[in-house]
Amino acid sequence: MAFFDVFNGDADGICALHQVRLHCPRDAVLVTGAKRAIALLKNVEAHAGDSVTVLDVCVDENRSALLALLDAGVRVDYVDHHASQALPDHPLLHATINADPAVCTAVLVDQQLGGRYRRWAIVAAYGDNLPNTARQLAHTLRLPTLERHALRQLGKLLNYNAYGDSVDELIIHPAELYQRLHRHPDPLRFISDEPVLKTLAATLESDLRQALCISPEHVSPYGSMTYLPDAAWSRRVSGTLANHLARDEPGIAHAVLLPTSDKAWRVSVRAPMQSPYGADQLCRRFPSGGGRPAAAGIDALPATERSIFIEAFRQVFAGPRSLPQDLPIPSQSIRQTYASSSIAATAPSYEAHQNADDREADD
Repeated sequence: MAFFDVFNGDADGICALHQVRLHCPRDAVLVTGAKRAIALLKNVEAHAGDSVTVLDVCVDENRSALLALLDAGVRVDYVDHHASQALPDHPLLHATINADPAVCTAVLVDQQLGGRYRRWAIVAAYGDNLPNTARQLAHTLRLPTLERHALRQLGKLLNYNAYGDSVDELIIHPAELYQRLHRHPDPLRFISDEPVLKTLAATLESDLRQALCISPEHVSPYGSMTYLPDAAWSRRVSGTLANHLARDEPGIAHAVLLPTSDKAWRVSVRAPMQSPYGADQLCRRFPSGGGRPAAAGIDALPATERSIFIEAFRQVFAGPRSLPQDLPIPSQSIRQTYASSSIAATAPSYEAHQNADDREADD
């Protein structure tokens, strides 16, 4: 029997898998890639009786490969926070899909495991640009300010490392980064002992400094659009820049565009943090688009459709915004809990702890 761990190479995917394997240690084949390498299940060569764990990759992008694995007799445990169509009804599929914009995959795993490794869920939430969720989780542990800041920085660095056209443009391959991280149950020990984080921090600072020198070309009361040049540094920092802009101006939407080698645009979209929905709705209008309500992207927007994108951006984010009726919330999201999952025998419920007194501007 062979085991496979399939995960997004960003902070969320890495921290989700880290929690799973701290809880249930297992040697497995690692299948991952750069941030936008989402169709990962096609790279899994599993056979009847094998087991696959999938974390933080959209079902819709992997549906054909998922069905093939299930039909071949492969058990699949799937946890993700991206909206998807109805899940396949199959006895070998054990899935939790929750598209609530306030959660990420590592937070869903944290729920499954009853908060046993919650610091890593906090790291992931910060990396996935969910500072309120991260603070709420940190409050349940009564973490001091300095520790929260350290976890926030770690999340940003892990997420930054995942961006690039391919793994060749990344500072460190996500699989190797996960293996280094997995040696440490405590994120603070990882921060103090792992030298690659200093390299990531220095490179991020340099990349972001260059990006922030570029002024948006389209600025309006509802959003901004920033165009980055065709360079390795801009591909690495595009997601971090989008998150930075979203935190800096939370009342408007933001798009970051950079050219690709095939005369198209790669787009990162962030909905206003004060009303975090609409990004996926916008990006799914285009064939290579997808993502979450708060953060989404388009892999290859044809250059001839840029004006169409600009108008669609206006339609989604301009004018009064009210909570859409179909916005997923935890009790309404697609959810098949792990009755017999390899991740957890039970799925304890989780309630975010609001802290009315926690008003520190730490993000």
